[in-house]
Amino acid sequence: MSIGNSPEDDRPSVGRVLQQARVDAGLTVDEISTTTRVRIPIVHAIEQEDFSRCGGDVYARGHIRTLARAVGLDPAPLIAQYDAEHGGRPAPTPAAPLFEAERIRPEPRRPNWTAAMVAAIVAVVGFVGFTLFSDGDRGQEASVADGHVGESPTVKPSPSKTKPADPKPEPSDSAIAGLPKDKVTIKITARDGQSWISAKDANGKLLEDGLLRKGESKTFSDKKRIDLVLGNAGAVQLYVNGKEVKEIGDKGSVERLSYTPGDPQAG
Repeated sequence: MSIGNSPEDDRPSVGRVLQQARVDAGLTVDEISTTTRVRIPIVHAIEQEDFSRCGGDVYARGHIRTLARAVGLDPAPLIAQYDAEHGGRPAPTPAAPLFEAERIRPEPRRPNWTAAMVAAIVAVVGFVGFTLFSDGDRGQEASVADGHVGESPTVKPSPSKTKPADPKPEPSDSAIAGLPKDKVTIKITARDGQSWISAKDANGKLLEDGLLRKGESKTFSDKKRIDLVLGNAGAVQLYVNGKEVKEIGDKGSVERLSYTPGDPQAG
């Protein structure tokens, strides 16, 4: 009697999914290691479904999450599959039972005569002060009625109207013209989400390699050429020589771009 496999048994392993997504994105193991800071032997081991080199389940989940985001995958299903195949997360330790402290019967409180005396003195002082203040107000009103007050009433100045601040002008053509024409200048902003970026100059020197978090910007300049690798390209805003480049790529995609001082060009 044979027992059929469940759909979950037929699904590809976590390492196989990560490997296939990396290949589909056109990335080598060296490139994914450089982008994510995960060492090359560990990337190879994870793709072969060997998590023993990760140093434990906590580090394995962290590597899975990092590699998945680098190739444009949602890490949550992969981590859930890893937990299901490796015994799941450890159960939380139950809290120790709380014991109710024995209630102590309070002793009968004695009347606080000192507080009562202080309250009585405060009441008397307040009454005397109120009486003197009321008599002073009545005398001042009588003087005003007889015309003895010679000071003119103070006129409050009208509040000045504050002019609203002028809105900041948008970048003009003169600002773009101010960029050096004999160089290529690139500005990258993670506008709609974080992105993994790599930038090299014309000589192959690495200018930047790492994670650009949402809201952060990086600017690069070279006399001849700048080569870019953008992960999650759809979340990036790109300016080349002061002009915005539209439609770089979709969210989750990896794009390789190269620009010179005469760019951007059509295409």
